[in-house]
Amino acid sequence: MKFSFFMMPIHHPTENPALAFQRDIEMIHLADALDFDEFMIGEHHSGGWETMPCPEMALAMAAAKAHRIRLGTSVVNLPFHHPFHVAERIAFLDHLTRGRAILGVGPSNLSTDKRLFNTPQDKLYPMMFEALEIIIKLLETADPFDHDGAFWSFRDLRLQLRSYQAPRLPIAIASSTGSPQILEMAGRHDMILMSGVGKNRPTNHADNWTIVERAAAKAGKTARRENWRIANYFYLAETREEAWADVSASIMRDAEYFSAIGLKMIYEAYPGQPYSEFTPRSCADRRDWVIGTPDDAIAWIEQKNRETGGIGGIMLTTHEWVEPVKMRRSIELFARYVMPHFRGHNATFQDEWRRIKAAQPSGGVAPADPARKFNLVSPGW
Repeated sequence: MKFSFFMMPIHHPTENPALAFQRDIEMIHLADALDFDEFMIGEHHSGGWETMPCPEMALAMAAAKAHRIRLGTSVVNLPFHHPFHVAERIAFLDHLTRGRAILGVGPSNLSTDKRLFNTPQDKLYPMMFEALEIIIKLLETADPFDHDGAFWSFRDLRLQLRSYQAPRLPIAIASSTGSPQILEMAGRHDMILMSGVGKNRPTNHADNWTIVERAAAKAGKTARRENWRIANYFYLAETREEAWADVSASIMRDAEYFSAIGLKMIYEAYPGQPYSEFTPRSCADRRDWVIGTPDDAIAWIEQKNRETGGIGGIMLTTHEWVEPVKMRRSIELFARYVMPHFRGHNATFQDEWRRIKAAQPSGGVAPADPARKFNLVSPGW
């Protein structure tokens, strides 16, 4: 199973942007040191909170010190760009990172960005799908080609620099609501599918994957569950009580922002619930966030595996609800205790310890404390 980050990012408008961007870059370096597989950054242009206008630039800067982790966009909003520019920039990043770039795409979910670019809602998906077909052809085809579409037309176009990865770099697509068109596109082009969670999202993940598989089969391909990611927020501490004490005061901060940009429904316990009724606990429940211990995170991921029939990876969303030292500690707990559980890296160690205890005469080994404890001392990354 792969473990990744899905960073929007979200910073309070009162923040110093230069320092906030530096923390974002440092989080990529931490993720690289802690053996995470991928780090994806989003693109936004308005609203004051989601502040990264060009994720490729941040990823290129991070790549100077992050030498193993794969780096991608989550997402480039295709309706706002000429598809040639998107393909060319990501191919360039792929060379700068020696084949570690991932192009994540979407139609744009931020209402203020849609107004900024004067893009009607009913045009977003058609523009995204047309742009994506062009980008894939640019990345896969060495010969120049013509295109006459509803939104873009050109003659004799090709990339002079194709991706470092062959036959092309990976492409990911986000689907928060399980749009059949997006799921079919993911299957048809062997894309990484990034799915959201939440009790108010009208989606059934198991059914969605069936759509991906059917589309892949129709295109003569086989859908690979290793290409499926589910994104969620995890905040971990030694106890649930400590975790909740750390984040409760800040949860409402993001709920206020998302409600203001038209996404209040993702926090509602019933349609039209007034914001005044929201609480940190109710918001976390509706979003299906994991706030607790590494064991809670393991249980949540195992449940999602059972519900879906198996996923290929988990993406951790980032929210600056606590000071950097506590956020770092939460991420370290995830890397030290959650990731090896699913990768199997410590399975033999645990089996060795079980065998040693079983071989001892009765009373030879003191019984373990039934309450599992997690060492919060930083390993010094």
